[in-house]
Amino acid sequence: MFNLILFGPPGSGKGTQSEKIIERFGLKHLSTGDLLRSEIANATPLGMQAKEIMDKGQLVPDAVVVGMIRSAMERHADAKGFLFDGFPRTVAQAEALDALLAEKGASINLMIALIVSDEELIKRLLQRGLTSGRSDDSNETVIRARIEEYQNKTTAVAGHYRALNRYTSIPGEGSIEDIFERICEVMG
Repeated sequence: MFNLILFGPPGSGKGTQSEKIIERFGLKHLSTGDLLRSEIANATPLGMQAKEIMDKGQLVPDAVVVGMIRSAMERHADAKGFLFDGFPRTVAQAEALDALLAEKGASINLMIALIVSDEELIKRLLQRGLTSGRSDDSNETVIRARIEEYQNKTTAVAGHYRALNRYTSIPGEGSIEDIFERICEVMG
């Protein structure tokens, strides 16, 4: 089983590259945003718990998110591996994910960070905002705050996997194919 974390700030190309990785390597995509929406839409106990918390404007606790990931992994027990997108965002989440995988005799094989300049991220997100309908992709001040939030909160997660010798970074600028080629090289 090969387990990959694709890491990068908003606009770094994670979604685009995730699709290509899934197609090439046959991994199951686990996006915490998608899992939350699905659990809520299906009115599962975890989904209802998350909805109640989100309706109060609070962040969904790690235990609930990890529970959703556990459920998704169990539903796809025959997967060749998993591509984690949007998770983990904190060291506590990384440790919880590591523990969950260890229960299943697995681990994170690799974290790939897509490195993109702030200026390129802003350009990409403003461009995406023209078609995405997302208000957070249309305002440069909000975009800068999202990038800063990412850098402040998630840098420690990269350090966690760097300490385990499971971290690598690649340039996330250039053509989609060039970036994907770099990803394939580090995945082996």
